[in-house]
Amino acid sequence: MNKLYIDKIRSDFPILSREINGNKLVYLDNAATTQKPNLVIDSISDFYKNTNSNVHRGIHTLSIESTEAYELAREKIAKLINSPSSETVIWTRNTSESINLVAFTWGEKNISSGDNIVITPMEHHSNIVPWQQIAKKKDAEIRYLPMTKDGKIELSNISKIIDSKTKIVSLTHISNVLGTINPVKKITEIAHKNDAVVLLDAAQSVPHMPVDVIELDVDFLTFSIHKMMGPTGIGILYGKKHILSEMPPYMFGGDMILEVSYEKDAKWNSLPYKFEAGTPNFADAVASGVAVDYLNQLGLENIWQHEKKITEYAMNKLSELKKIHILGSLDSNDRGGVISFYHQDIHPHDLGTALDQRGIAIRTGHHCAMPLVRSYDIVAAARISFYIYNTFEEIDIFISSLKEIEGYFTK
Repeated sequence: MNKLYIDKIRSDFPILSREINGNKLVYLDNAATTQKPNLVIDSISDFYKNTNSNVHRGIHTLSIESTEAYELAREKIAKLINSPSSETVIWTRNTSESINLVAFTWGEKNISSGDNIVITPMEHHSNIVPWQQIAKKKDAEIRYLPMTKDGKIELSNISKIIDSKTKIVSLTHISNVLGTINPVKKITEIAHKNDAVVLLDAAQSVPHMPVDVIELDVDFLTFSIHKMMGPTGIGILYGKKHILSEMPPYMFGGDMILEVSYEKDAKWNSLPYKFEAGTPNFADAVASGVAVDYLNQLGLENIWQHEKKITEYAMNKLSELKKIHILGSLDSNDRGGVISFYHQDIHPHDLGTALDQRGIAIRTGHHCAMPLVRSYDIVAAARISFYIYNTFEEIDIFISSLKEIEGYFTK
């Protein structure tokens, strides 16, 4: 994409015109959350001003309009990921809740003593801890797919990990630390041959690249709207219809109930409402649909190609700094728009603080992937992550600032 087009896109994001500590904001923390365009921000205000009413609960005009907008947003999400039906798209709070929903409904019903759950060493805490808890409860085993030092899943001995006792393989599509793009189709094929289901954490992929659930053939897919220019506090669980239909509810109350009496057990609503207890986050769901419209307007393939180019540029620039060490593959073709690194003499928190003084926002710490970061014999790492509105000039500012900070700390 040319600079003029990126500048036009940037003008849609009011926060990008902010100054931090007297410097123009350079926002490089997109893996944590993305900034919001005016269209999304305005849609939330417009909804509360003109349409606000609870969904599925009224026959008056406002409730009908609100319900229609809410369900239209669900249809937009379904189309974005090529779900065969909007019935298989469930609103949650975030990726973490989506994974917990699967672990403690599907997992509770299907995992037994002696079974195993397979994940990778590069998972976010949200895709480790729920499985640890269900494994502990069910006396099941957690297995990890082997990973090379450059952050790639080793497939040569995968048949020794995924076997007839494997019930679920749960893995990230793109690592939020290493940027690794995992071979999902291959792993899914192997899992299905062993009658295991597959959950894909797509928090770092759906916002950045075309993702097709039919092509990937995963059984569950999760992601968060705030990482794709939408509002916070809302996420998605996709599941294959026959699997979701057999799963028990996660929470109870509100519109997930079809029928209830004082004397008898309740009956559950149909999909997707069976998993959406209580008043849903309908205003942000509507804004999520607007975020999808904006993504489609830009084109996910365009976003992906821009991020690949800016990632390659940043990798090359970082590689010129002798005391900077990048985690994961040094081949930018193997990764998404995420680069984690550490300086051999400067603590990541000191780097982050010094960069903030120059208006540059990055992430420091273990990135909610503590076991992975510690496996590199470090306690923390710095991370930069990109989106469609980031520019090559911002990378130059970042690199120049890194050199200044290095000179200050190591003189």
